[in-house]
Amino acid sequence: MTRHSLDTPQFYLTAPAPCPYLEGRKERKVFTHLVGDKAPEINDMLTQGGFRRSQNIAYRPACESCRACTSVRIVVDSFRMTRSFKRILKVNRNLIGAELPSAPSSEQYSLFRDYLDARHSSGGMADMTALDYAMMVEDTHVNTMMIEYRQRGPDTAITGHGEGPLIAVALTDILSNGLSMVYSFFDCNLTNRSLGSWMILDHVERARRMGLPYVYLGYWVEGSQKMQYKQRFQPQEHLTMAGWQLIDG
Repeated sequence: MTRHSLDTPQFYLTAPAPCPYLEGRKERKVFTHLVGDKAPEINDMLTQGGFRRSQNIAYRPACESCRACTSVRIVVDSFRMTRSFKRILKVNRNLIGAELPSAPSSEQYSLFRDYLDARHSSGGMADMTALDYAMMVEDTHVNTMMIEYRQRGPDTAITGHGEGPLIAVALTDILSNGLSMVYSFFDCNLTNRSLGSWMILDHVERARRMGLPYVYLGYWVEGSQKMQYKQRFQPQEHLTMAGWQLIDG
């Protein structure tokens, strides 16, 4: 790869494929490689422009006749803590997340494998091996981290780490203006904890402590039931043809 292509991203278009969110529709994506010294700032710029990251690829939908996918980010400073969110925080008050370098472990993969089997057994990631998982986590040139969630222990106040089995994991990019939740997974047997929503709440608080104004949630897909949960986190901004616009409701 030439120095020019490292510094100036080259964009490509995928062939049409079945849409994973809306039955009967086809999806196409525009993508580029995130490599080289400028990868962090390119990832930052592209995420703010509606792209998502997967390994060393940044992509966004480029469907010919559909605009159902909308980039969503939570507005941290004005985020509203609902009664439901307060309940989720209370249930999980004995958990803590530790920020770690982006490196895979066998414990992470075991939880990841159980999560896929329980929630996404027919999805595009269903056949991911331990090597595939390792590539997802560590094949990156951008500013990213893993957050491992465990129960609090007697030394947590000193170490900042929890103890016991791994309960949830988030792979998160650190941007100039926010945290981008690249991928997260959790113990699906702990249904009373609402761990998916709790990790988002945890990211809102982490962004607040870091002085970052947004938490990027990826795409909300109009008409897709599995994406409706993202609408609960208000207020938020949606990326439109006119730029990011506040959605409150």
